[in-house]
Amino acid sequence: MLVTGIFGGSFNPVHNGHVELARRLMRLAGLDEVWFVVSPQNPFKRNERLLDDGLRLAMVRLALAGESRMKACDYEFGLPRPSYMWNTLQAMSRDFPDRKFVLLIGADNWARFDEWFHADDILKAYQIVVYPREGACVDATSLPCGVSIADTGLIPGSSTEVRRRIAAGEPYERLVPPPVAGFIRSNGLYVE
Repeated sequence: MLVTGIFGGSFNPVHNGHVELARRLMRLAGLDEVWFVVSPQNPFKRNERLLDDGLRLAMVRLALAGESRMKACDYEFGLPRPSYMWNTLQAMSRDFPDRKFVLLIGADNWARFDEWFHADDILKAYQIVVYPREGACVDATSLPCGVSIADTGLIPGSSTEVRRRIAAGEPYERLVPPPVAGFIRSNGLYVE
């Protein structure tokens, strides 16, 4: 059975930190693969303006072109919105019975995990690996069964910073994989 990490996000845009984090999580959590699940609509970010789903997916595909154990995944595009992880995990488990899915989330998301749709059901049915995020602490002594911490270290970079730099006309190319920088430039993305 393949152990597959589910790394969900808006990836607006994907950046170097996302890819490096997935590499570290794969090693530390013993994952065979990591699927970057591009979310059409995060229920906690309903008012956030997102780039078109297809453009964000295209950038993730470009970012992962050289990563044989990472996959850009559009699975949530065919599910109801907003994109609830419980629905995604249930549907994936049904469609891919040869895989064991492990949910990868940041400490900031873990801090409000009790607000997630079917949080208790996710905890009962799936392993969760929590990675550090700036400004969010996790008490390792109080984690429920099936939840662990991967000490990936804090990895710099954020999609917000990439978008801010582009809009301000500042250099951003070192924050994203080169093919993604080329795609953003050639399509005039995030310039507003």
